[in-house]
Amino acid sequence: MALEELLKTTCEWLKGKGPDSDIVVSSRIRLARNLNGYPFCSKLSKDEEKNIVDEVHDATQATEPTQDAYFLLNEDLTDLDKQFLLERHLISVEHTAKPSGATCLTKDETVSIMVLEEDHLRLQVLSSGFSVKNCWETINRIDTLLEEKLSFSFHNMLGYLTACPTNVGTGLRASCMLHLPSLVITKQINKALQALVKLNIAARGLYGEGTEASGNFFQFSNQVTLGQNEMEIIDGFDKVIRQIIDNEREARRTLTEKKQDRFYDQIWRSLGVLKSARLINSREATSLLSMVRLGVDSGIIEGLAREKLNELLIFCQPAHLQKLVRRNLSSSERDKERAQLIRKTLKSVDVQ
Repeated sequence: MALEELLKTTCEWLKGKGPDSDIVVSSRIRLARNLNGYPFCSKLSKDEEKNIVDEVHDATQATEPTQDAYFLLNEDLTDLDKQFLLERHLISVEHTAKPSGATCLTKDETVSIMVLEEDHLRLQVLSSGFSVKNCWETINRIDTLLEEKLSFSFHNMLGYLTACPTNVGTGLRASCMLHLPSLVITKQINKALQALVKLNIAARGLYGEGTEASGNFFQFSNQVTLGQNEMEIIDGFDKVIRQIIDNEREARRTLTEKKQDRFYDQIWRSLGVLKSARLINSREATSLLSMVRLGVDSGIIEGLAREKLNELLIFCQPAHLQKLVRRNLSSSERDKERAQLIRKTLKSVDVQ
């Protein structure tokens, strides 16, 4: 029932109304936490797993920001359900493979707490646009409230103790999903990604670690969690993302001013294919929708809201399509349903 309700609403982070939302699709802060008195997830017994799930359930139900949230047990979810949550960026790839554990999810989808992922808890706050600091304020409040009810593993010198050494310290991962089509088109993206490595910023695909970039969408996150406090990490990350935003804006100006005919052709051709295709796979759809989104954000295509495009990018994914039609679909059936959904959504948009 909870997943059916999610289908009826637009994720708060997809609304495209936050700062710099023409480039930054969403911002996210994650915190890794473990409970005192238990081994890390890989060493937990079945009874210990159940105890942790029960403790987190009781704590979230007694905490104001999450007391009305959905609490979804992994054992009650099908593989399709898990893929659906992954496509909405509410759980990780790793969490989809876990038979035990749970996800606490607020109804506006801004807060998600994965239980028994790599760590006992992975707290996540998502918001639209470039709003990392707002995410931090929200998650810091939730973390503080939960810590009044749960005893987190903490070392006076090392900070929060985590299963992976790279998360020890603050346990904080800041990330932003950016749409960077102009840097890709102008072939500046590789230079930008190489520079980020030196700044301890990781670049990943649409669904985070272990996934490839698709449709010119990239996720960037900090790699250092030890030796700096939370605000130092966030301020440093904020500066890097602002530089990437500036680089994308400059690349967009270059395309508009110096390569206008070819640039406009790519955008209108992409819209034309989407409005007429009868079969389209998810990779091609994401790539073409990326170009249409660039057209909307550049003021070339009118009468189409960014929110609608963001939503379409999610609903074109395999699990969402199958949830919409309420049955399992083969790959070819998905290609047909996807094309039909796109045509219907873009029907009123004129191709010039």
